Amino acid sequence: MNKSNLFLTAAVGLMVWSGAAQAQFTDNKVKIGVLTDLSGTYSDLAGQGSIEAAKLAIEDFGGKVAGVPIELVTADHQNKGDIGSAIARKWYESDGVDAIFDLVTSSVGIAVREVSKEKGKIDVNSGAGTSALTNDKCSPTGFHWAYDTYALANGTGNAVVKQGGDTWFFLTADYTFGQNMQAQTERVIKVNGGKVLGAVKHPFPNADFSSFLMQAQSSNAKIIGLANSGSDTINAIKQAKEFGITQSGQQLAALLVFITDVHSMGLDVAQKMLLTTGYYWDMDDPSRAFAKRFAAHMNGKMPTMVQAGVYSSVRHYLRAIEAAKTDDGPKVADKMRELPIVDFFAKNGHLRPDGRMVHDMYLVQVKTPQESKVPWDYYKVLRTIPGDEAYQPLSESTCPLVKK
Repeated sequence: MNKSNLFLTAAVGLMVWSGAAQAQFTDNKVKIGVLTDLSGTYSDLAGQGSIEAAKLAIEDFGGKVAGVPIELVTADHQNKGDIGSAIARKWYESDGVDAIFDLVTSSVGIAVREVSKEKGKIDVNSGAGTSALTNDKCSPTGFHWAYDTYALANGTGNAVVKQGGDTWFFLTADYTFGQNMQAQTERVIKVNGGKVLGAVKHPFPNADFSSFLMQAQSSNAKIIGLANSGSDTINAIKQAKEFGITQSGQQLAALLVFITDVHSMGLDVAQKMLLTTGYYWDMDDPSRAFAKRFAAHMNGKMPTMVQAGVYSSVRHYLRAIEAAKTDDGPKVADKMRELPIVDFFAKNGHLRPDGRMVHDMYLVQVKTPQESKVPWDYYKVLRTIPGDEAYQPLSESTCPLVKK
């Protein structure tokens, strides 16, 4: 073979190798979708803040991963499962989206999970709470990141019962998350010897809680459990104070509260409330460093655990792509499970076969106005709940991916 033919053969081989390498990435880029609530009851705790968190994760990779650019698309699912699944299907089939993040609202999270599973695409829930996502709705390419109803019940529900709150009445949002939250907390109450005296379901979302609060008051339960979130929780707590319910001796147990909710209510209303969270901005130096970056993009607001979870999950996804050198959903999912999770959010974090990201949770108490020294200085950390204690044991999982 002469030199010219040798060079030609080498050049062709290089082109074939280069083409094969590029073929590992759809459209020669990685396309990430943040599907969130931009206009409704969860827009404050997720919404634009989740988008900014994803942007920060992409920024930390310099806008590229494994040599290809990263593109971000966003949409408002309006807290409706059919809208969420329709957007996800269009993103996957027509727009080249490789993975979807946030998915605040359990009904949306479940609906998108079905589409992602069908298409072999990655979906990572940080905002949706239902533990069904790692049970019967689990998927080889689906993950649950920031918290779930099981962990919240183990944290807040357990603490309240052990402090003497042994009779409960529930105000429950009438959709998947609320029902799941009530069921998980009832389990904890009964295990600890408490009783559930009744429950009432309210529309989602809802503004007027007067009739529901009157039913709770007439039950004479020591604890009124709020199995809801976002503006529903804020409205219920404010109205309970206006009606004199908390002043008369009954206590509220808000089972899912975010720092943005406390900010909205004010410390006068929220003080001394117990809650469970997967992240607090003032926990340590790495948490504060992320919060400072985030606040610079969000007019001084501190991140919620959902928004911090979006950053953590997008970052880990990009690390998995970098290691796998592909955006193929199943291959990236395998790499996500394989790699350790190391960031400010995931203390002692790891991914299980059912898609649950197990990490430490925190039982905190809201400070009084006198205890708070600077803006957003709202929490006292009472206890670190180890991840393996906080989350449902694999032995109890109904996920078909879990080997019994």
